[in-house]
Amino acid sequence: MADLNIPTAPEVDGATHVHSGKVRDLYELPGGELLMVASDRISIFDFVLDTTIPDKGEILTRMSLWWFDQLADLVPNHVLSTDVPAPVLGRAVVCERLAMHPVECVARGYLTGSGLVDYRATGPEHRVCGLALPAGLDDGSRLPAPIFTPATKAELGEHDENVSYDAVAATIGAERAEELRDLTLAVYGRAEQVARERGIILADTKLEFGARPDGTTVLADEVLTPDSSRFWPAAEWQPGRTQPSYDKQIVRNWALSPESGWDRASGAAPPPLPPEVVERTRSRYVEAYELLTGQRW
Repeated sequence: MADLNIPTAPEVDGATHVHSGKVRDLYELPGGELLMVASDRISIFDFVLDTTIPDKGEILTRMSLWWFDQLADLVPNHVLSTDVPAPVLGRAVVCERLAMHPVECVARGYLTGSGLVDYRATGPEHRVCGLALPAGLDDGSRLPAPIFTPATKAELGEHDENVSYDAVAATIGAERAEELRDLTLAVYGRAEQVARERGIILADTKLEFGARPDGTTVLADEVLTPDSSRFWPAAEWQPGRTQPSYDKQIVRNWALSPESGWDRASGAAPPPLPPEVVERTRSRYVEAYELLTGQRW
């Protein structure tokens, strides 16, 4: 397990800290609701870096809220209010307490990342999460149709692992698995169209769902941000290579470059980011927000 090095969550008046992840801090409010705060932390290769990206938490929060509005007719979401304490204003939401489903719901419209690894590792069968795909696809290839490729929810510091649809059905039941698959693909289909109209390719995205006490399925956590999705400039799309992207790929690329002096195999955490990498990363997040929402930062 990687040493995540997550800083201590800040105190928020009237709220009790419950949990911290790589990016978000979760608190319980007196009425039982949850306060979800997006920090400016950034993680790569299962390490939380010492360096933060200014405004990142607020950008992610605003973008999620915008997308929740675009998807409201497809699936309810967990947001109850944006009326939050002053220290976390703009980067936090009050949300429902849900029974979260133990599966990462991933939709892919393009082949890259762990999907590409699976595709190449299964030889002539060309499978991703048990789904057969055509031969001859490369990094960045558009799939014939979007696919549902679920993953297990890993503990902090561990990697999510791709699993088959049958494994999900065995875990949460066939009816619920079918519902999550259909909702995931519906959300991806809507978002892919919206992004494409704005000159952006939504290559894939990861969603999380939970259940209310009455069993209603609710879209939770963040949604369709550069932290949970791959956004590519449509004008620069070229299969057969790593695509330019609106996310933290800039940070990954720097960490793996000779300039950083970091050896990924060493087990040590990556070094602090230089100011120019921080600013370029922030600029990409802002650019994605402005292009998608049509709003100025």
